[in-house]
This record gives sequence, structure tokens and C-alpha cells, in this order.
Amino acid sequence: MSPRVLVIEDDPTLRMTVRDRLVSEGFEVLEASDGAEGERLALSEDVDLILLDVMLPKKAGFGVLRALREDRLMTPVILMTARGEEFDRVQGFELGANDYVVKPFSLRELVLRVRALLDRARGGAPGVRGVTEDPARPRFGAVEVDLDAFALVRGGARHTLSRKERDLLAYFLRHDGVALDRARVFEDVWGEDGEASLRTVDQHVAKLRKKLEAEPERPVHLRTVHGVGYVFERRPAR
Repeated sequence: MSPRVLVIEDDPTLRMTVRDRLVSEGFEVLEASDGAEGERLALSEDVDLILLDVMLPKKAGFGVLRALREDRLMTPVILMTARGEEFDRVQGFELGANDYVVKPFSLRELVLRVRALLDRARGGAPGVRGVTEDPARPRFGAVEVDLDAFALVRGGARHTLSRKERDLLAYFLRHDGVALDRARVFEDVWGEDGEASLRTVDQHVAKLRKKLEAEPERPVHLRTVHGVGYVFERRPAR
């Protein structure tokens, strides 16, 4: 069966453009032009992923997202936000969003992000309500993470995490399988920290690798993508 994607977007041109591209890529698409209808479809239809605009009539995107998570619907959600609205992205993640794209966005990038999130969700039934993995205590490979305790355990050895290491790891977990530009990682995790730089990203990645990887010099979960930045994968590519 083709994956089903719900597109909640009030701009008819953008909604049609996204729909047509997803259909051409083999997806089945449901559409909603306002937040109230989008929430109704999300809760009544069996969908595998939701593309959710932040600014919507009748009910704002954040209100929709909050209602879905309160209803225990853990379907992956990608937010579509306005350029430069960092607050939207942060608030979205706090409410349970899995990823975001900034308008105007590349349709190719959007499809890649959709596929990455769907790949991450495989192994369980997408859109099913009920008990899911505690997002604060994810597990992958030989690693058990406890974000609330700022720690992880690998192979029986416990490693503490600094606040930024914890924030960075949480960020990578939310973007499982997505190649991330170093500048984007820096902007989203460090924001306007005047004492940080792109080099800071590399330094923290190196520290994380020592705690995450059995062989930090040959990482399998947190890998470098040459010319781009980094990609984190729960299930190693090799």
C-alpha cells in the first residue's frame, strides 16, 4: 500500500503543488485547507505522515498539533513554517513536531524528509494511538538514552551529557536519517549564542561520538556527510 500523507495547508497553489509532487512520488494524499478540517482528518483517517502549516484559518497549526498529541496520536508531523521564524520551530518541537521545512522550500528536500520520517516509523503501525517509545528514553543499537537525566548507556557503560550535548543529541534524534547542513544545526541548536561558531558544532559532534559510537573514528550512527554536514541514523547504513 502507498503511504498516506495528509497535507494541511490553506494556500491552494502550494497545497496543489505539494500534492502533485507527492502523488508523482507514489504517495496517496489527503488534503485540508484549514486547521479544524485537518485535525478532523488526522484523527479519523489512517495516515502515515502529516504536513502541517503553522498559519491556518479556523485553528492554528500549533493548536492542531497540540490536540493530536493530547489525543495520543503519534503520527509523524513535519511543520511548514515561515522563513526566519525560529520561535515557530522551537515551539513546534516542544509540542511534538518531528521536523520542519521553511517556506519557500524545495519539493525534492520535502520528499526526502517525508521518506526519512516514514523510514524511521517503520516497524510499528503508523498513526496508531496508544503507548509508544518514550521520546525522552530512546534506544538504538547498543545505546540507551535518558535525555531527562542528561545521560546515555552504551554497552553497560554510563556516560553523562553536557546540556549542549544533550540538546544536540535530541536534535539529531528528531532528524533521524536526514542529512543536515552544519549551519542549520548551529542555528537550530545554538541560535544567537555569540560565543559559539560552526566549529562548535564539530567539537560537540566529536564529543558525542566518543559516547555514542563503539569506534568513534569509524562512526555508524552519527556520520559526516562530506560537503554537507552530518546525518544521524538509528539503524546504521552499513
